Amino acid sequence: MALPLENIRVLDLTRAAAGPFATMILGDLGADVVKVEPTPKGDMTRLWGPYDHGIGIYYLSINRNKRCLGIDFRNSDGLATLQRLAAEADVVVENFKPGTAEEMGLGYETVKATNPRVIYGSISGLGRTGPYGTWPGLDQIAQGMSGMMSLTGQPGGEPTRYGVPIGDFTAGMWCALAITAAVAQRHVTGEGQRVETSLLSALVGLLSVQGQRYLSNGDVPGQTGNDHPTIYPYGIFEAQDGPLNVATAREEHWQRLCAVIGLEKLIDDPDFASNDTRMRNKDALRDILNARFRTRNAIDWTKDLMEGGVPSGPVYSLDKVFNDPQVIDQAMVERVEHPTIGALDLLANPMKMDAFEGRSVRTPPPLVGQHNRAVLTEYGFSAAEIESLATSGAIGEEDAAGRL
Repeated sequence: MALPLENIRVLDLTRAAAGPFATMILGDLGADVVKVEPTPKGDMTRLWGPYDHGIGIYYLSINRNKRCLGIDFRNSDGLATLQRLAAEADVVVENFKPGTAEEMGLGYETVKATNPRVIYGSISGLGRTGPYGTWPGLDQIAQGMSGMMSLTGQPGGEPTRYGVPIGDFTAGMWCALAITAAVAQRHVTGEGQRVETSLLSALVGLLSVQGQRYLSNGDVPGQTGNDHPTIYPYGIFEAQDGPLNVATAREEHWQRLCAVIGLEKLIDDPDFASNDTRMRNKDALRDILNARFRTRNAIDWTKDLMEGGVPSGPVYSLDKVFNDPQVIDQAMVERVEHPTIGALDLLANPMKMDAFEGRSVRTPPPLVGQHNRAVLTEYGFSAAEIESLATSGAIGEEDAAGRL
């Protein structure tokens, strides 16, 4: 079965995190993603530690299912090569600081003039326009400016960032979704278009119910720690061997919880008879529940609670995550052969599609310039032109020992 984006050619001018995450998704869906990296060092994330055989783990985590073209961006022949590729690509994706692509002759209007069917995806830090449009914006900054950090952490504590760069990855997902939708629309209209998002917009868009509380009622929610802001009990409790998540999203969940843990008397207790009273008396209820949960291990409670119809689960560290039988069953790790590392385990795409035929990771993250000659040939460059580009230093490639 063909992959959804098979035969869609993507010129990937992105670097760091948000853009590569977007193009990785497109690659997972079958697009031919050509990641352009500046020679001699390649994408900056290759140098971000920790490392696996000298390659930044950050890079390895977000660049599967791509080919790589190594270009000297300072070389006029290198830039001319990129402009020629952009004129032929179905999709161009960039996450430069606003204005940089235009300076390189690779802005949307310039590319559109020679390639009117192009779908041009842009990711910026804070937005391409507006009073902050020229400001650089990294994930940490966007988490703060979006309000996300004000909602995260323990009550009364300092604003807290997520454990992963959620602004980068969310912006990447939104961009990939928009590009995929634009590809579908082009099949109908024959027209390309510009699609864009920013780390800031992506996170503001995730504010969801917390954002709507402000828009509807003027509420300014604060940090709630690990508790749900409006439902209780819904959060982390203390099992014998570590933390336990319990989520009574509905009233029947609360009643089932009381039955499973042998505290049916709480159902009719006026202090806990409704969600409103449980929220008012959550500290006292937490103490009662923790005293019971501390008598058994988290996974034992989980099995009984889930069988009893109460959503629950242990809180794992990553070593336990990747050894959990359910995670293993969901095939969230796939192994590929990397040209310098050898056998390399990578996270898989969490989407399950018949078209994947059981495997979403088809190729490992590439070496710098690994596919120079193949890519340029496919885009119509002659052998003589390719040799000239190599001789002038406009293109470069890394050997198996990591040397250009």
